[in-house]
Amino acid sequence: MLKIWQRRAKVTRGKIARELDDIKINQGRILCELHACKPAAPLNAYEFKVFSQWGEDGIIQFLVANLRIKNRTFIEFGVEDFSESNCRFLMMKDNWKGFVLDGSPRQIERLQAAYFYWRHTLRSKAAFFTRDNANALLEESGFDKEVGLLSVDLDGVDYHVLQALGAWQPSVLIVEYNAVFGCERAVSVPYDPSFHRTAKHTSNLYFGASLPAFMHLANTRGYAFVGANNAGNNAFFVRRELLNDMVRETTLAEGFRESRFREAKDAKKRFTFSEGPARRQVIAQMPLIDVISGEALRVGDLQG
Repeated sequence: MLKIWQRRAKVTRGKIARELDDIKINQGRILCELHACKPAAPLNAYEFKVFSQWGEDGIIQFLVANLRIKNRTFIEFGVEDFSESNCRFLMMKDNWKGFVLDGSPRQIERLQAAYFYWRHTLRSKAAFFTRDNANALLEESGFDKEVGLLSVDLDGVDYHVLQALGAWQPSVLIVEYNAVFGCERAVSVPYDPSFHRTAKHTSNLYFGASLPAFMHLANTRGYAFVGANNAGNNAFFVRRELLNDMVRETTLAEGFRESRFREAKDAKKRFTFSEGPARRQVIAQMPLIDVISGEALRVGDLQG
């Protein structure tokens, strides 16, 4: 009898989850219509959240509505089980085709068991990214290299992996930058194929690259920086030939956002709630590399 009730409860929870998702998607559609009436504004003015962590859903909707994108395809890695991600709303509202990856087999199993997985053209794979296997993994998508959107969130050696993907030319590129590194230097953590954020430093503050580093790489490949989200962790780039009166290039000074969330932890995995420049002191001795000059330095050497 208990097992019967457990199965019924599971079915009920699943039904409620699907109905809540339908409500959220319909609310997102309304917000899209309202944003369509807005004049050109800074990118973060178009934020709203449906399935994204912050306001990325709204920004992505604004971009795809105002750009001539050849292929309605996306690749996103670092998605966990895809329940909270940059591209899920794009898939469920606009029926884009997707390929998603995460380093955890358990998370990918959960994704593949989700009710929405069979309803859409979505493929997934559990894999740990390095700069040596990145191209081969993306090839498994079967997509044209001019993919509509590429979202990179590895919490690790993101710059180095993206650097290895020079053959791929997404119309829209989203990267997670580390605002703790400031906005003065183009720096990244040194490459380590086995990089794990928490293992490198218990604070969880040491990972990735600065926004200037990603801007440097994007500029060399014909991309324009068009803005960042208000949370101060995701930057958006667009191929220059796609820019128009609504989607415009912005400067580092105009587009950079300092992160406000306080995710730092101590050695016992307790939140310390450190913020601003104080976060940099926690990881001051950790090594960095200037991606333009090749100079080796430490986080404590950074200014701004």
